[in-house]
Amino acid sequence: MHRLSARLRTLDRYGVDACLGRIVDTEGTALYIGRFGLTAPAMDGRGGERLLVDWRTPAAEPFFAATLAHPEGLRSRRRYRWAHGRVVDYWDEVFGDGEDGGAIAGLSPDDQSAFIASLGASRSARMRDVLGTIQADQDAVIRADSRGALVVDGGPGTGKTVVALHRAAYLQYADPRMGPGKGGVLVVGPHAPYLSYVEDVLPSLGEEGVQLCTLRDLVAEGAAAGEETDPAAAALKASARLLEAIEPAVRWYERPPTSDLLVETPWGEVLVTDVEWADAFGAAEPGTTHNDARDRVWGELLDLVADLHRAGDDDQPAHADVRRAVARDEELRGAFSRAWPVLDPARVAADLFTVPSYLRRCAPWLEDDEVATLQRDAGDAWTVADLPLLDAARRRIGDPEEVRVRRRREATLAAEREVRERVVDELVAADDSELMLMSILRGEDARTSLVDEAALPALDPDLLAGPFAHIVVDEAQELTDAQWRMLLHRCPSRSFTVVGDRAQAREGFPESWEMRLARVGFTHATLSSLTVNYRTPSEVMEVAGPVIRAALPDANVPLSVRSAGIPVREGRADDLGAVLSAWLDGRPDGTAVVIGAGREGLDRAARATSSPRVRVLPPPLVKGLEFDLVVAIDPEDFGEGLTGAVDRYVAMTRSTRELVILRS
Repeated sequence: MHRLSARLRTLDRYGVDACLGRIVDTEGTALYIGRFGLTAPAMDGRGGERLLVDWRTPAAEPFFAATLAHPEGLRSRRRYRWAHGRVVDYWDEVFGDGEDGGAIAGLSPDDQSAFIASLGASRSARMRDVLGTIQADQDAVIRADSRGALVVDGGPGTGKTVVALHRAAYLQYADPRMGPGKGGVLVVGPHAPYLSYVEDVLPSLGEEGVQLCTLRDLVAEGAAAGEETDPAAAALKASARLLEAIEPAVRWYERPPTSDLLVETPWGEVLVTDVEWADAFGAAEPGTTHNDARDRVWGELLDLVADLHRAGDDDQPAHADVRRAVARDEELRGAFSRAWPVLDPARVAADLFTVPSYLRRCAPWLEDDEVATLQRDAGDAWTVADLPLLDAARRRIGDPEEVRVRRRREATLAAEREVRERVVDELVAADDSELMLMSILRGEDARTSLVDEAALPALDPDLLAGPFAHIVVDEAQELTDAQWRMLLHRCPSRSFTVVGDRAQAREGFPESWEMRLARVGFTHATLSSLTVNYRTPSEVMEVAGPVIRAALPDANVPLSVRSAGIPVREGRADDLGAVLSAWLDGRPDGTAVVIGAGREGLDRAARATSSPRVRVLPPPLVKGLEFDLVVAIDPEDFGEGLTGAVDRYVAMTRSTRELVILRS
C-alpha cells in the first residue's frame, strides 16, 4: 500500500512533463527518458509499449553520460524544458553523422547548450529542477558503486548538492542493498534552511523513501542547542576521544553490591552474597543498552536467589512461586535499584560537565586544565558540540522512557489477560455445543489474536536511529571526528557519499580526504573531483577567488563556464534599501539574500525590506543555497583568519547573477 500510494502521488505530480527528453541510437531507435518508468496498457495479450524509461535505469544512462568525445552509442539527444505542462524550449544535440554522411539537419553540435541555457533561470525558495540537464561528470558520480565511501570534492557551483540528492534517489531505486526493508538512504545537510531549500527535489525525482535531516535532528536536545563559544572546549569536544568517557560513566552505575543481604520468603530465608550479585550482573549481554540490560540482570538475580532457596530440600514450592515471592522483597528491590538504576542519558552527560571528579574518573587522559575547561554551571546548557556525547550516551544507556512505556505495556497486558481469561472461562462454561467450539479460545493463537496492539502504550519509533544502508553527507568538510561517529554508528556498512570542499572548511582542513576518513574509521574511500563551476558567473569568481586564495594559496577554485554580463558592484551600507528596491522593481521573479554578521547588521538588513523574495542570513547558514542576487554587508566583519575568509568566499559564490558589496 505504501509503495502504490507513493506511485500514485508521483503520477499525480506530473503529466506529460514527466518526460525529460529523447535519445536516438546509431540504429535509429528512439527512447524517451522520464522521471519514472511508464508502460502503455497491454493489448491483444502482448506487452504494452514502453513510453518512458526511468532515468535511473542503465538504459537511460547515455542520456546523461553522452558527450561529443564519448557519444555512448547515440546518434542524437533532445532535451525539453517545461513550464505549466507545456514545452517552452528544447535543444537538439548531434553525436554522429546522418545517413547521407553529413550532419543531421537541425541539430546543433553543442553538448552543453541545454545546461548552459538553463543556468540563467531565476532562482526560487526551493532548489530548481535540474534533472534534465545533469552533466556527464555529475552523472558518473551519481551512478558510482555504493560500496565504501565515495568522496565528491568540488568547489562552489560545481553541483555537489545536486549530485548528492540525485545519487540518493538513484541508489534507493537501483541498488538492491538499499531497497525497502533494508535500511534505506539518509541525507544529512548542514542546517535547516538547506533542508527547506532541497526538500522538494527527491519527490520530483520519483523517490519518497529517502530521509533528510541535519546533525541537530539526530539528538532530541539538538533543536535548542546553542553554539559553543569557548574554542578550547569546542576543540576538546570535537575529538572522538571524549566519547570514550561514556562507557566508564555508565559502568559506575553497574557495580554489584559487595555486602550480603538476607531475603525472607513465606517458606524461609535465603542469604544473597556478593557471588550471586556478581553472577547476576555478569548476565548482561554485550551490546545491550544499560536500561534494557537491567531487566535481564534482575531476572537472573531472581533465578539465582530462587535456586538458592530450593537447593537444600526437595520438599519446596515451585521455582516460579519462589521467584515471585523474592521479586516482592522491598529490600532486595531497593538494593538492586541503587546498584543498577534506570539512567537518563542526558543526566549522565550533564554530570560530566558539572562534577569534575566524575569527569576525571571517566576521562583520566584529560589534564586538570582541560577538565576545568569542560566544566560549566548548568550541565544541561547544551551546545551543538555536545550532541555527539549525548548521542553516545543514548546509544549506551537507551531511552528511559522506553522502560516506563514497557512497564505500562506489561501492566496493561497483564490486566487484559486477567479479564480475557475470566471471559473465556465463562464462555467455555456456557458452551453447550456438541463440538465445544468455545474451547478454541484457550489456544495460544486465540490468545495472541485477541490482543489489541494499537491500544497498548507505545513510543513513536526513532526514524533517524538507523541503521541505514547508505548515508549521504553534504558539506562534510565541517564535520568533527566526534560528529562522524554519530553517523558511522548509523551505517555499520560504512557505505557513504561524502560531499564537500576542503577550501570551504571554516575551521581548516589541512589533511587529505583519505587521511581524514581513515582517522574516523573508514577503511576504503574513493575520491571523485568536480572542477567546473556551473552556478557562479565569472564576474563574481574574479572577486571571490582571490579572497580564498589569500588564506589558502592551494585552494581548488573551480573554473566558471559562463558570464552574467553584470559586474560586481560596491557601495555604502546605507544604500541597502535602495539596492533591494531597485532589484525587486526590475525583476518580477527570482530570490535575493542579504548576508551580514552580528545581530545589529542582520536587524538592519531585515528592516530594509519585507519582500518574501529577500532573505537575511548570517554567513554560516548560506552554505548549500543559491540566489539571483547576493548583497554582502561589511564582509570584513564576517570574521578573522581562515574562518572569515571562508565565510566571505562562500557568501559571494552563492550568487547566480549579481553580487553587491556594501560597507558601513
